[in-house]
Amino acid sequence: MSEGSSGGKDSRSGEKPGSADAPRSGQEDIYTLYRRGLDLLKRGSAAAAAQLLERAAAAEPNSRSILEALGRAQFDTRRYEAAAGSFQRIVDASPSDDYAQFGLGLALARTGDHGAAAEHLALAAAMRPDLRHYTDALRSVRATLRARSLVDGKE
Repeated sequence: MSEGSSGGKDSRSGEKPGSADAPRSGQEDIYTLYRRGLDLLKRGSAAAAAQLLERAAAAEPNSRSILEALGRAQFDTRRYEAAAGSFQRIVDASPSDDYAQFGLGLALARTGDHGAAAEHLALAAAMRPDLRHYTDALRSVRATLRARSLVDGKE
């Protein structure tokens, strides 16, 4: 899922993981896990990144930044159901997050749920029609749906 990631940004929301109520040392530990996880993800070590990001997500389960990075790492390690779950949590909290809709759509397509994938990819493409990888993914999933309906109709 590296292609078309959040454009070099560490987070779509710009938030720093760690809640304002947590002790400062806890925040720094979570942020360190997050930053190390992002670094590993950028260097192609998605499995190692996922381990760190899962720990960060356990400590900060509502952090969109952590969940996005975790979803990317899970996707890159072919853990598509887990990735869909991470992106779904972001979508549930923020339905207008185009990247989360895109990630959820890609992950659902990889699990074989092309109908649901098309819905989320259509939302992402509608929100950001300027991003070609969104419309390309939607076009691909819709083509798969059409091909499957033709096969099902001939049986």
